[in-house]
This record gives sequence, structure tokens and C-alpha cells, in this order.
Amino acid sequence: MPVEVKLADLVRLDLVDPFEAEHDEPKQIAKRLTKAGVIEHFNFKNSIFSLARRASGDCQFLDAKTRRCTVYEKRPNTCRLHPQVSPRPNHCPYGNKAQSR
Repeated sequence: MPVEVKLADLVRLDLVDPFEAEHDEPKQIAKRLTKAGVIEHFNFKNSIFSLARRASGDCQFLDAKTRRCTVYEKRPNTCRLHPQVSPRPNHCPYGNKAQSR
């Protein structure tokens, strides 16, 4: 699943400087982050950034061996609130389908 984040999440992840977040347009920030390979999409209407994923579809911050988040303390709100907030609330694609709501 793509991880959708807001500008505040990008600041928390140290991907965007607080000064930049306050003074630059989200569109300009998105352009820079796309060029750097940090995000793969920017929704202009809602100012939502989709983090770039690996070829496997995994989040770039997921350790491939341990399968643990490498930025857990700084993780985006989407991750903090999962599965309550997601494209399919209370559904985890990796969990037992019988347990999903």
C-alpha cells in the first residue's frame, strides 16, 4: 500500500526543513522530493504526498531483513493511526483476512 503523508510528516521525517515547509509552496517541495526519489506522487488538491516505494512495493523505510520500520519514532501519522486511517479502515493486507473488518 502506498503511504500517504502530509507536509508535517515530511518535516518530522527530516525530509523537509521546517523553514522550507513554512516558506515554499507544497508544489515546489513535491517537485524537489520527486526528483530526489523520495515521493512518487503529489495530490495537489489535498496536498498529500505519496512516499516512493521499492520495486517490491515495500515502504522505503521498511527494513528488508527485519521487516521493521527504520523511522518508527518519526513515522508518519498514516502509520501511527493504521489501520484506523487507511484506504480501507481496519483492514491490514498482510493480516489474516478473517480478522479484517
